Parts: sequence; C-alpha cells; structure tokens
Amino acid sequence: MTQFAELAAATHYSFLRGASSPAAMVSEAMALGMTGIGIADRNSVAGVVRAHAALRTAREEAEEEGMVLSDFKLIVGSRLVFADGTPDIIAYPVNRYGWGRLTRLLSTGNLRVEKGNCHLTLPDLMTFHQDLLLIAMAQPQEIADLASLSELVGNRLWVGAVMPRSGPDKRLLNR
Repeated sequence: MTQFAELAAATHYSFLRGASSPAAMVSEAMALGMTGIGIADRNSVAGVVRAHAALRTAREEAEEEGMVLSDFKLIVGSRLVFADGTPDIIAYPVNRYGWGRLTRLLSTGNLRVEKGNCHLTLPDLMTFHQDLLLIAMAQPQEIADLASLSELVGNRLWVGAVMPRSGPDKRLLNR
C-alpha cells in the first residue's frame, strides 16, 4: 500500500472505540507500507507520547540493522466529540501554539464535568480554532450545520469520508 495515511485512527485510549495501543498502531501502519497515520483519540491526547516513542524506537532499530525506514509521518491530535450535537471533528495542531490551543480546549471541556468526561460545544472550538487543521466527520445532511465554523476557519476545515461498506458508498462519496 503506498501513498495512504489513515487520519482518523483511535487507540485504546478511546474507551470502547479503539482497541490497539498507539505503539501497535504505528508498527502496523509501517508494516502495511502506509506513508503515515493520524492518531486522534476521543477528547484526549493520551496516546501521543507512546506513538512518538514507538516511531522513534522503530527508527533506532532500523538504523542499528543498517536499514533506512521510509519517510513515515505520525500526525497526532484529538477527535473532538461535542455535547451540543455538532458532528465529531478531528483536530490536528500545526505548531506549538496549536497544541496549546487544543489542550486548553480539552481542559475547558474536562473542567465542566466529572473526571473521565468532556463537555465541548461548537462555540468552544470557535474560540480555540487557531493553528488547528480540522476534519469534520459529518454525514452529508450535517455539513450545513458547520457553515459558521467553515466561514471562520476557511481552508483549514475538510469533510472526512467514512465508508460504511453498506452498499451505497459510491453515491455517498459523490454527494
């Protein structure tokens, strides 16, 4: 597999949503020949350090064996799940300032509820959107709900395509 990077991968830190460790996901993506992987856990950045450590270890082991790994890209962020009905949005920081904004956004949501939960709304994201690339995991009928966000962030918002493998996939993508 070439020129493919899964951008919506969830690790076991996304309770009941992902099953594999960040290290296993990085290793498997490399073994499959992917050019990268985007790890975005549900309202969390808990798997970031372990994913980076796994990639560093793989590169060190390859170097010890005299091999050169391909230019594998690890992208880390968070899948933002909203309490106000806004479709899930995957947020990837583009720089250190983006990381600060993403973690402040998550802290804002975490401080509103008991430990282990997160209460985010679209206005929260609109406050902390700077230096974040956003992928809306929206159904076609939900895209209009993101018009205000799209106007605010411009070309930093994309719609993610989800293939449910239920038959009408080609028609869904065409829409």
